[in-house]
Amino acid sequence: MIRRYATQLRALLMVADAAVAVGVVLVVSVLRFGRDWVGWWGEIVPQPGPLVAAYAVAWVVVLTFHGLYRPRARWSLRSEASAVLRATLTTALLTLSVLFLFRLPDVSRLFLVTLFPIQALATLGVRAMLRLGFEWLRRHGYNTRYVLVVGAGPRGRSFAQRLEDHAALGLRVVGFLDDDPSYSDLPGGWPYLGPLDRLQGILHDRVIDEVAICLPFTQWNLIDVVTGVCEDEGKIVRIPMDVLDRAISTGRVEELDGIAVISLVSGPDRALALGMKRVIDLAGGGLGLVLLSPLLLACAIAILLGDGRPVFFRQRRVGLHGRPFQVLKFRSMTRDAEARRGEVDDRNEVNGRAFKVTDDPRITQVGRWLRRTSFDELPQLWNVLRGEMSLVGPRPPLPDEVEQYDIWHRRRLSMKPGITGLWQVRARRDPDFDRWVAADLEYIDRWSLWLDLRILARTIPAALQGR
Repeated sequence: MIRRYATQLRALLMVADAAVAVGVVLVVSVLRFGRDWVGWWGEIVPQPGPLVAAYAVAWVVVLTFHGLYRPRARWSLRSEASAVLRATLTTALLTLSVLFLFRLPDVSRLFLVTLFPIQALATLGVRAMLRLGFEWLRRHGYNTRYVLVVGAGPRGRSFAQRLEDHAALGLRVVGFLDDDPSYSDLPGGWPYLGPLDRLQGILHDRVIDEVAICLPFTQWNLIDVVTGVCEDEGKIVRIPMDVLDRAISTGRVEELDGIAVISLVSGPDRALALGMKRVIDLAGGGLGLVLLSPLLLACAIAILLGDGRPVFFRQRRVGLHGRPFQVLKFRSMTRDAEARRGEVDDRNEVNGRAFKVTDDPRITQVGRWLRRTSFDELPQLWNVLRGEMSLVGPRPPLPDEVEQYDIWHRRRLSMKPGITGLWQVRARRDPDFDRWVAADLEYIDRWSLWLDLRILARTIPAALQGR
């Protein structure tokens, strides 16, 4: 299974199963012993907490051995129920064995008889709701990843169908490229997007996260060319092994419904670590908005008293793999700043595809203070909560800047943009755009949770010192 996406679902199911196991023990304890259930546990073991935690871990381990975290193209309630029943019987036998070995005869038989059936039913119900809910979210476009298929022949269409059969993965085929114009009328409603020479234009004009190369044997010589373009753009490349006569040393082999797939990933691809990054974003964004609410209110009042409404400034920016979104900032310029852009066009201090003027005459008095302290960026915590940005990442560029990018610049779009980043804390005033991008690509190539925490730790003093 494509590891990046299967791991997310597997981790979610494991956490849910462990939580259900703990919850079932507590609920059955209350049902069996009423208000005195805490005292009853205390008579059996001095510290019941570790015992309950061990039971939850054992339940997850048993479910693993019974294949309940193995990805399936066709999930069914019947097969899930059968596996959960077998796991329940195994857990019951293990529990009775542990009670016998540690000589804990005081455990109520009625408690055990009630525990395991409820455990099976609760697990099955929660897992069914999670799977169906996860698939519903994916089908309705939440956290969807868009795949372009290069090669519209039988191999390409078969691979596309396999991807979409796994709805829980959230991979949606946007269309096909192929030099054969006869594929202009594809079955299944998939659009034909043109010949292969349109690849770069499609990557620029559409939101494309991954490219699947499914060219016929007669076009093997184009695989390296297509792969090179996609990697320069920071796209994940999938190549079914049946179209290759050799292995690619830089890729890793994964599996999709029995078909080996070589995956070429040019950016961070550790699913659990990326999941933790999102957890940190949610916690940091939510906590930041709460703790900084007095400061946010003070900034809003200062803007109102200094220059009136509006308090916030919204601007279209480019996010992950070209996804457009509205970035939110405190307004630091005059209301007619866009109309006055011509006054400063010749004062750009950046060498390259970006625009920056330190002594911009359009900046208000309050705005100058907001920019010096970087407080104008704080409303972007809302963008972080919405999932459009991260706390740490490359800065989100303007659409007209992206249109001027060189090919190698575009790889900075392969990671979610951030409020702060490596170049902000290292050399924010560096006027060379290429060095900005080099710092962003260094961050992408070196990314880890530890690097994010180090950048966050350096951001606060850098902002307060006006750096």
